[in-house]
Amino acid sequence: MRDRNPFILADLVQIRADEKPDLDVLTFEHWSLDGGATKDEVRSYADLQTNANRIAASLVERGMEPGDRFAIMMRNHPEFAEAMIAASITGCIFVPIDPRTRGEKLAFLLRNSGCRGVFCADYCAAALQEVRGQTPDLEWLFALDSGDAAVEAAGDPGALASLNEILSAPAETVRTRVEEVTQPLQIIYTSGTTGDPKGIVGDHMRFGGTGMLGAIFGYQDDERPYTGLSLTHNNAQATALAPALMSGYRAVFSRRFSKSKLWEVCRRYDCTSFSLVGGMATAIYSEPPREDDADNPVRLVVSGGMPAPIWEAFERRFDVQIFEFYGASDGGGMAYKPPGVGPVGSFGKPMSGLDMRILDEDGKECPPGVVGEICCRPEGAEEASVEYFGNPEASRKKIRGGWNRSGDMGHRDAEGWLYFDYRIGGGIRHNGDFVNPGFVEKVIAEDRQVSDVFVYGVPAASQAPGEKDVVAAIVPEDPAGFDPGALFTHCRKGLEPNFVPSYLQLVDEIPKTASEKPQEHLLQGRFAPDAPGVCAEGS
Repeated sequence: MRDRNPFILADLVQIRADEKPDLDVLTFEHWSLDGGATKDEVRSYADLQTNANRIAASLVERGMEPGDRFAIMMRNHPEFAEAMIAASITGCIFVPIDPRTRGEKLAFLLRNSGCRGVFCADYCAAALQEVRGQTPDLEWLFALDSGDAAVEAAGDPGALASLNEILSAPAETVRTRVEEVTQPLQIIYTSGTTGDPKGIVGDHMRFGGTGMLGAIFGYQDDERPYTGLSLTHNNAQATALAPALMSGYRAVFSRRFSKSKLWEVCRRYDCTSFSLVGGMATAIYSEPPREDDADNPVRLVVSGGMPAPIWEAFERRFDVQIFEFYGASDGGGMAYKPPGVGPVGSFGKPMSGLDMRILDEDGKECPPGVVGEICCRPEGAEEASVEYFGNPEASRKKIRGGWNRSGDMGHRDAEGWLYFDYRIGGGIRHNGDFVNPGFVEKVIAEDRQVSDVFVYGVPAASQAPGEKDVVAAIVPEDPAGFDPGALFTHCRKGLEPNFVPSYLQLVDEIPKTASEKPQEHLLQGRFAPDAPGVCAEGS
């Protein structure tokens, strides 16, 4: 029998269960629809070990072999983490799927990954039943009784097995079937906004290594990280789950992110840090200021995409420090800027062992201040590598000239600090000026009429080559009383003329991915100058 390796998830949990069996390492809180808190679901290391073994035993019973795939499709429930650990015990590969996924995209993910089964929550069961005929490899579904009040009935309840029953029954101990850290653990899919989603294969070492990120983030011994981001995305795994399991940080998870409940949750559980990405910061900042904004236990915000215009104001208002980082799921590198180090707006410098550069189309390094593509490869290596599941052609195209081409455009300054500018195809050039969406979002978010905002571009009505008109998608605080003229006036007072939105697009919510990134293509698909809810100044 081999020695236990803490970089293998199954071994890590067993090691910690032996050392600290009763530590409440994971807490899953949930706010009910009427605003009242339901009972917390707490897991100690011993709980995780026991429940993961029960799930592993059910996988073995169904003939799941090392390398076989199954999906996990649920919000942040403790059973999500337990199914992950069960994959590591059995040598299977789990495929996290955003629980909001439906239709052809859901069928594609299951087909492309060749999943033999799914652990889902009951609110996902109906969507899964609808695509079963399109997923020939799918043999079984286990549904969790989530306790949610409104759950769409599945087409054939008899076709569903109960995950709750598995977790309540004793099971024989399953021997860990993973031998090497290089064995795959999960396949996590890209969003698919520019084509079919691609499955990024991550091995045990990759997940185990993220458990050490707490030291880079600056987590202290008494850290209690919080996240409302989905465990189907790398961010929640890297900032909360993996560091907590590795170091016992007692992480807290919400089933879904709520900007209005964020500080209340942090105060209730005495959370010392939380993670956010992209538009989350603007949404949090757009909440009406309160006298007690700075009265909270949070000392650190681990941010992936803090807009520069609100960076320092965010820190002052909430009395926190921003740790900014950049990371790409498919091996595009990681860079970071600790609090108080380097210039505001930069995402930092590459972590040790990585070479990150700004390259032009010909693979030549761009001089300071010149925008190019953010590229990465291991330090000292001639070539980067990435594995997209079942897609060697996409894996090959991702690497050009030995570099992993991220698809993100950025620049560096004379001191080597790196900056993100825009996603390829995502820049907004309006009347000759490049519009920084962060500046526009900050001004709009400060208007009391606005609950959430996301700024993007659409082809200019002028049809000028490369030009875009600026659209501000707005979630109003009071749709019935919303005054677009007043908001345009507010924008003209706070913005340069070319930064003022060409259009306001009123929406019930900003559609977002599991990682809370606004889904620009969905907003673009709904946009037209004469569409309902769209207005121009003076209209």
